[in-house]
Amino acid sequence: MEKISFLNPQFLWLLLLIPIAAVWFFWKQNQQTPTLKISSVKGFKASNSLLAKLKPYLNVLRLLALSFLIIALARPRSVNISDETKTTKGIDIVMAIDLSSSMLARDLTPSRMEALKKVAVNFVDGRPNDRIGIVVYAGEAYTKTPVTSDKAIVKEAINDIKFDNVLQDGTGIGMGLTTAVNRLKDSKAKSKVIILLTDGVNNAGFIEPETAAEIAHEYGIKVYTIGLGTNGMADFPYAYAPNGIDFLYKKLPVEIDEKLMRSIAQKTGGKYFRANSNSKLEEIYSEINKLETTEIEELKFYDYDELFRPFVWIAGILLLLEIALRNTLFKSFI
Repeated sequence: MEKISFLNPQFLWLLLLIPIAAVWFFWKQNQQTPTLKISSVKGFKASNSLLAKLKPYLNVLRLLALSFLIIALARPRSVNISDETKTTKGIDIVMAIDLSSSMLARDLTPSRMEALKKVAVNFVDGRPNDRIGIVVYAGEAYTKTPVTSDKAIVKEAINDIKFDNVLQDGTGIGMGLTTAVNRLKDSKAKSKVIILLTDGVNNAGFIEPETAAEIAHEYGIKVYTIGLGTNGMADFPYAYAPNGIDFLYKKLPVEIDEKLMRSIAQKTGGKYFRANSNSKLEEIYSEINKLETTEIEELKFYDYDELFRPFVWIAGILLLLEIALRNTLFKSFI
């Protein structure tokens, strides 16, 4: 963005002298005009000479020249500022997302899974300087996207998440957490973070969640845990509809092992959150975003273009014009 600045702005105070100089020139002009006292001017013919009327305005040229010289002394210049940001201490983040069938429950709008995907994409957009990876788990776990700085790939992976029976159904919290730890254990980032989301209790997999939490702690990985689901009852899918595509729903109690989630977060230095609505889920990701900040070094480059020369030229031309007029057209006038 270009803007005008002055290297020596203190010289601009001299512009206050211009009105004083104008008064002085006017007074001097009157002093130099001779007067003749006579009893009557009836015998004289009035003269409306244009040059006589214009002569006082020669001082205007001098005042303008002084003004332009003062501005030139202040050294006006345009500046083009370009910014360059450099991540000095980045964060590597893995989002471990529960992909069990219960994520199709409709206690969030339109479902837990769709609500999570929207919030997760917004979270990625808010971390432009960090690397992010995606792990999904149910009865088993796998890495959907390794830790990367390519946000387009990460968001595409999130939007592609769906329940498709590829993974054995169930909730293997320990499996999901261990897979996420495996993606971060060799990271050289300043901070390593896992956001572990589940809507149930650990009922699958061969790795205990407590064991996975201890491994995360040993590698210096912080785990934020999120329990997703309302309090009480919710519409859960329990069977396929006759068309073999849609699901049949019925009211079932919401069960989340909050004690386990708190334990995992406490062991790793993280924090446990409970998301029982769409707005609460958004607030949680926003709070995590604030808790995990990345240090950014901002470099500014200034490209100056000096603008005083045109003012000097204009002032010189005005002074030469005034001198030329005084010694030619107005030479015969006192």
